[in-house]
Amino acid sequence: MIRTLFTVCCAMLSTLLMLATMAGTSADDVVIRPQPKAGPLDNPLKGWCPYTNAGPIEQPYSMVFQYISWRELEPVENDFRFEDWEKTWDTEAASGKHIIFRVYIDYPSKPSGLPDWLRSVGVKETEYQNYGGGQSPDYNDPQMIAAMERLIAALGKRYNENPRIAFIQLGLLGYWGEWHTYPKSELYASPETEQRVIDAYRKAFPDKQLMVRYARDHAGQQDWLGFHDDMFPEDTDNGEDWSFLAGLRRTHRDNNWKRAIIGGEMVPGGARKWLGADFSVTRSMLERSHFSWIGPYCPALTEKQDETFRQRSEQLIREMGYEYQITEVVHPAEVQSGETATIVLRAKNTGVAPFYYPWVCEWALFDQAGKLVMNHQTNWDIRTWLPGSFGAETTVRLNLKPGTYRLGMGIRDPWQNRPAIQFANDLPVTNGWTMVSEVRVTN
Repeated sequence: MIRTLFTVCCAMLSTLLMLATMAGTSADDVVIRPQPKAGPLDNPLKGWCPYTNAGPIEQPYSMVFQYISWRELEPVENDFRFEDWEKTWDTEAASGKHIIFRVYIDYPSKPSGLPDWLRSVGVKETEYQNYGGGQSPDYNDPQMIAAMERLIAALGKRYNENPRIAFIQLGLLGYWGEWHTYPKSELYASPETEQRVIDAYRKAFPDKQLMVRYARDHAGQQDWLGFHDDMFPEDTDNGEDWSFLAGLRRTHRDNNWKRAIIGGEMVPGGARKWLGADFSVTRSMLERSHFSWIGPYCPALTEKQDETFRQRSEQLIREMGYEYQITEVVHPAEVQSGETATIVLRAKNTGVAPFYYPWVCEWALFDQAGKLVMNHQTNWDIRTWLPGSFGAETTVRLNLKPGTYRLGMGIRDPWQNRPAIQFANDLPVTNGWTMVSEVRVTN
């Protein structure tokens, strides 16, 4: 099957190369200008991020959302049950998907997530009736703060270098871990407690993208921090001073998206409205907020989707986050064995945000049987590929036997250890590699 697929790719490339030769600027170069094409709907770390336990998932997705209570993670002090939690990731719906997670303590209408051992040492809880009721802990109790810091440190030790983890919401504080106890604000944590939690996460997760709900106080001073809007698009930028983007603008964090992830949840149950009569508002909010993902409630969970609903869903996914489209690749048509070749990439990001991790971009050469015979890791930092046009070049030494080789490009997912990001171009893809061109190696 792989051999047959590679043969088909080769035939497609031959057609492209005939066109590229005519487009070339000199006899010594091949210039490939591939046709644009709608990108995939499940490119990694963007698009929908649904629950895995909320019914059938009706559309492609690359991530899943996981809530977990502190009580489940640490039922006994310093006895962390991470392995038990990770077993729940192995459901069919989560198989092969990256993870976004949030740890909560107080989830209204559910049993308290406060570990019994903290309750037994005197951490107080206050009963409330809002949103189905619950028990709000004293977030400012020194024992509580110290225990949260220990938990965060343990989470970092376990997950900072875990490549399956996409993004982490700080959680812990407030209803649902959303950093508020509205309308009972007297139950919420102090700004000093917020700062302790933010600083603990930053220390524990130096290599992960972190997200918090509001850009206020200490969070509003951090240029590295990502944010999540839990009422997209209704409260994203509705003209009120409490809206999501108003808060970011107030503390000058509205440009954090250039280096830190922005995303969040669609208004629960609102997908038909926001992909229906109010779709223009949804698109406008996406452009203003620079969202990369939506979940855990998202349109993929909506039943009985019509064609318009699906088309608009696909449009949003492709506009979200990054969407890379190659406009031109230039390289020598022929290279002597042992000599170097310079490959020039010109492309554009048609999405609303960059990619947020330093995944490695590679070029690979395949022989006529489809076997990978050489690959070259570039030093390109794909995090700098902001919306708009960009370019890069790299030099490759071709220590190969004489012959004609297929040239492929890939951006490697360190979790799957294979090329995973695909381009919005009419180019064949084999095992994750986008097959761009071919090059001759001579004696």
